[in-house]
Formats: sequence, C-alpha cells, structure tokens
Amino acid sequence: MGVSTHKFLFFCFVLSCLIPNLVFAGITRHYKFEIKLQNVTRLCHTKSMVTVNGKFPGPRIVAREGDRLLIKVVNHVSNNISIHWHGIRQLRSGWSDGPAYITQCPIQTGQSYVYNYTIIGQRGTLFWHAHISWLRSTLYGPIIILPKHGVPYPFAKPYKEFPILFGEWWNSDTEAVIAQALQTGGGPNVSDAYTMNGLPGPLYNCSAKDTLKLKVKRGKTYLLRLVNAALNDELFFSIANHTLKIVDVDAIYVKPFETDTLLIAPGQTTNVLLQTKPHYPNATFFMLARPYVTGQGTFDNSTVAGILEYETSSLISRKDLPIYKPNLPPLNDTSFATNFTNKLRSLANSKFPANVPQNIDKKFLFTVGLGTNPCNQNNQTCQGPNGTMFAASINNISFVMPNTALLQAHYSGQSKGVYSPFFPNQPLIPFNYTGNPPNNTMVGNGTKLEVLPFNTTVELIMQDTSILGAESHPLHLHGFNFFVVGQGFGNFDPKKDPPSFNLVDPVERNTVGVPAGGWVAIRFRADNPGVWFMHCHLEVHTSWGLKMAWLVLDGKLPNQKLLPPPADLPKC
Repeated sequence: MGVSTHKFLFFCFVLSCLIPNLVFAGITRHYKFEIKLQNVTRLCHTKSMVTVNGKFPGPRIVAREGDRLLIKVVNHVSNNISIHWHGIRQLRSGWSDGPAYITQCPIQTGQSYVYNYTIIGQRGTLFWHAHISWLRSTLYGPIIILPKHGVPYPFAKPYKEFPILFGEWWNSDTEAVIAQALQTGGGPNVSDAYTMNGLPGPLYNCSAKDTLKLKVKRGKTYLLRLVNAALNDELFFSIANHTLKIVDVDAIYVKPFETDTLLIAPGQTTNVLLQTKPHYPNATFFMLARPYVTGQGTFDNSTVAGILEYETSSLISRKDLPIYKPNLPPLNDTSFATNFTNKLRSLANSKFPANVPQNIDKKFLFTVGLGTNPCNQNNQTCQGPNGTMFAASINNISFVMPNTALLQAHYSGQSKGVYSPFFPNQPLIPFNYTGNPPNNTMVGNGTKLEVLPFNTTVELIMQDTSILGAESHPLHLHGFNFFVVGQGFGNFDPKKDPPSFNLVDPVERNTVGVPAGGWVAIRFRADNPGVWFMHCHLEVHTSWGLKMAWLVLDGKLPNQKLLPPPADLPKC
C-alpha cells in the first residue's frame, strides 16, 4: 500500500469518527413490480387473479432504516392500479403514499409509476397493498425494515426470522363481489378461507397440500413478523403449547410481554419472539388464526392452520406424531381484545422516546359507524336495512371519492369543485352514540377535508355508534403514527375520561381498533405536509364511505414543505 492510500484510509477513519452516521447512511434500493394476471389454485378452485410478478402473496421488500426505495410499478392488467406502502411515514413524499384519488390518480393499463420514498425513524414490519377497490385481496406483501447497520434490536437477536401474512381467499373475483354489493346495497359475500402466506391449510377441504409449515430447531429464538392483510376481519392467532413475546407493533418497539394468543386487526403488524422447546417434543403444533367478530353481519366463520415442525435427526420417525391445537378465545371475546390492547406500551426510554403531544392545539370528536342511503334502484327495493342501501360514515358524512386526486387539486390550487375544506370537528347533532339508535339512519354524503396548519397537535376521539349495531373498527391514518392515549366503553365523557389518559408510555401505531360500543383517544403532531387519508381498514366499510382526509398545510421552512410532484405522476 502506498503512502497516499494510508493517508486516504486515515482520513476516512477520522471522518467516520467525526460523523459516525456517514458510515451508516442509507442506500438506494430498486424494485420492479410487474402487475399481471396469474392463474392460482386454492381449495381445488383455479382462478386468474391480479398479482405482482406472478406471486401470491407478492414479493417482500427488505430495507434498512434510512434507506431510499425506488419501486417501479408497471401495469399490464385492465384494472387501474395504485400501491400503498402501509405505515411508511412518507415525510414530504405524499405523492408516493398510493391511495387512489387521494394522493395520486391510479396507474392505468400500459402505464408505469416510480414510488420514491425514504424510510425515516422506523424499523420492524410493515406491508404494501393495492389501494383501489378490493384489489388488495391479492396484491399485498411484507415490508421488512431492519435497523441501521450496527444498531441492535432492543431484545435478544433471533436465530431466524419468518414473515407470516394473514389474508383471505375468495373462489370468486373480489371485484365482482364488491361491485354486486354496491349495486344491491346489501352486504358483500364473505371469503371462502383465511390464509397464511397465501395458504389455507388442512382444516379446509382440498387444502392439506397448501399448508404453511415452519420448520424450527429446538432451543432457538425465532422472530415472527405477523401482518394482517385480510380484507374484512380482525384475527386471533395462537401456536399450540408455545408462548409468544410481543416486541413490536406497526414498526414501533413496545415493552415486551408474553401471551398465548394475540389479536391483530387488518392493517396492523406485530413482531413476536417464539422460543422453541429445549428438547425435541415428539409432536407437531398447529398455528391457528380465526376471526374476532363484533358486528351483526355475516362473516367467514372458519380457521386457517399452519404447522410448526421441529427439525430432527433422521433416526426419529416423523410419522404419526401427535398434533396439538391451541385454544382460541370465543369469536366475540371483547374482554380478551380489551385486555390485550391495554398491555401494549411504548418503550419510552432515552433511545426510543415516546414523544406524546402534551399540549393540544385542536380537539376532535369523530363518530364512526354504519348507516344507510336511500335506494337508488328505480321501483326496486335494495338489500340494505328496510330496503335501503348500506352506508358508513364519520360524523355522519359518507365520503364520496373524487374523480381527480385530492393532493393534486390542493397542490395546483384547483380544489374548487373537488373537495370542501370544512369537515365537521364534532357530530353536528349529538345523540346517545352507544344507546338506543335514532330512528333516522340516513347519512350525508360529500368530499370534505379537515385542514390543519403545519405542526398542529391533535387529539382525536373516535366514538363507535350503535346505529346499525356496535362494531369494532380498525382505523388507519396515512402519513403519521399516533399515540393511543385512552380507550373505553360507552360514550366518551370529556370531563371524566381525559384524567385517566396515559401520556407517559402509550403505544404508538398507524392502525387502531375503535372498540365495539366504545371510544379510543389518539394524539399526533401534524408535522407532515400533504393530504392524508384516514379510513376503516375493513374494506367493506371503506367501500361504504367510512373514510375522510386531513390536509396538512406547508410550514414556513423549506424542509417543512411538500416536494413538487414527480414528472411521471399518473394522470386521471
């Protein structure tokens, strides 16, 4: 090595000591998503369905905190497509958030779009999925975010990691299912099976060969990255004779706790540590998931099973091993759901602080629930309640999707006729939200946004209503994480309930279940300029209008402003 090489290496060493993060600066990762039709067979039923790169579920994205992702999506199918990177903060990169007609027009047949964003301050598991109509039933996959190089997990390093994605399988085309429901005004048909990594498992007919098998070694710790990508169901999950340690939800570390069973709503992710048994158990173990049900409607009352198998030497016969089943809670076990969610707490330490807004600029009360619209079929009755059409609303406004993207309309200053900036910050007509329902179940319809100045601190109470039966609603906020500072049953009491809020170590999430017949309180800081969708992650409720959007204005500083739209932003 010459003198100059030594000098250069010494210079690099000194620089790395002075600027330690320079060494661990993120890299740019490129992915290509080809949207195409693929024949897939489950339950002895073959259908042609929309996939990414011919895979079901779709490919996994792996990145480190700080990395930039450039994902080119090319649409080869007749459906319009958009992809949402669920839970990614998208700081100033709202053009890449993905919900159709909110931040972008969808990608049309034969067109492409490059999603371009950087992962900032997040590590754990998230997922991507289509965000138009019901196409996310087949278009979804995991986003695995590793810590920066040299930064350990705040728990023992696992021996191996496995993603497990819960989904649903329909024998029919889900686009036809929701189209028929919206035409008749009734509830849509339910799925034919639940899946783990696209596989229904042996408890369904004609499905034993399509079973997820996890092969593990004894005496090891495994990290399971769980994603609920199902369209319409919250799920209980358990592994027979094994305890799960929860360490992370929605890509945020939590205070670890152990449980036999966990609850995961659509749109939520949960990382758990699985400690395998120290000795070969001479058995295999079912991993089961089935729905947690609170509503009045029909649902898929079935159970998806995977199998946990211990690796063994070839000396031991694997045949005829007993298989153990876990005991899952009853389908409507709201007390389990409440106790489980109450155990979730942020780490709230110096490395991973919980920056809960303490002083609140704006307070909101949003009622969320079902309602009705008049039947629009001439001389025919619809299949909703009393001949009406099912609808869903926030503060009695059922959101009407625009024909042009809200973010474009805002950015170009051409919002007139596209949306109204006057979303009500509380119900216009207060009533006993969880008591006897009112006689009039009709909702209003409109495209209204709530406008927030940059850096506004928000407290939002989301209140379930019993108008067509109390029901749990997993609400997802795009563009932000929020802190879940309180929850309870009955009607929120603005005098009695806030003193019990947890402002020290509340869990931080992007999707939270509004309890059936109850309320949840969240806080967040509106420090991300753009238009941010908020909706129920039960896809049927989103289709019926249980959605709205927040418009966060630019701040004064250059780094507080939304970046301009990319040149390849899809046209409507």
